[in-house]
Amino acid sequence: MRRSRKVKILATIGPASSSEEMLQKLFEAGADVFRINMSHTDHDLMRTLVARIRAVEQIVKRPIGILADLQGPKLRVGKFANGKEELTVGQTFTLDDDPTPGDNTRVHLPHKEILTSVEAGHRLLIDDGKLELRAVSSDGKKIVTTVIAGTNISNKKGVSLPDTDLPVGALIEKDRKDLDAVLDTGVDWVALSFIQRPEDLAEARKIARGQALIMSKIEKPQAVTRLAEIIELSDALMVARGDLGVEMP
Repeated sequence: MRRSRKVKILATIGPASSSEEMLQKLFEAGADVFRINMSHTDHDLMRTLVARIRAVEQIVKRPIGILADLQGPKLRVGKFANGKEELTVGQTFTLDDDPTPGDNTRVHLPHKEILTSVEAGHRLLIDDGKLELRAVSSDGKKIVTTVIAGTNISNKKGVSLPDTDLPVGALIEKDRKDLDAVLDTGVDWVALSFIQRPEDLAEARKIARGQALIMSKIEKPQAVTRLAEIIELSDALMVARGDLGVEMP
């Protein structure tokens, strides 16, 4: 089977699409590259999926791309004593380094890099932007905010920071272990999540040593402002419109 179209189709593998039979059907339906989401895939399952895709390759007699999508830094609030809370627009709400379960006035934020980087006026978007907070002050141990929009917050919801340049790289410890594992299987592509700056690609390229191509996921405003530099160091880009849309609606 030869495809002359220039646009390629990337398909994410899930529980319902991971059998060899289904992978072949997806390829025959038009998939050119299969994406393995390492946020939800352990190394044993990843190796099984790669082996199945390579088996399909042999059947169809055509190369099939495999992309391992690394998780990247996931920023989340801590837990609440009641599991969830309802806030009021205009009220004060604090995020701090105290691991005690939260309430209607505060919650633990287990990320020192946020506590030390957020400045007055910066926005904090919780749960994909359903709750918007604006920082009033920050002293490195707590961020005092005002509720701007939304009212609901609950355990372990994600935090997005469109105005804050965080001093963290694109790879967390889980990513480093995952990267070593996926390179051993011979995947074709590795996707880096939450790239902020060109320097974020350096560590991944050093580890990969040319064994796989690097795809930079553009999902932070900071990456957009330095896009030309990131393009120069990337083999391809993915515009991750879900996360990017939260921070740049």
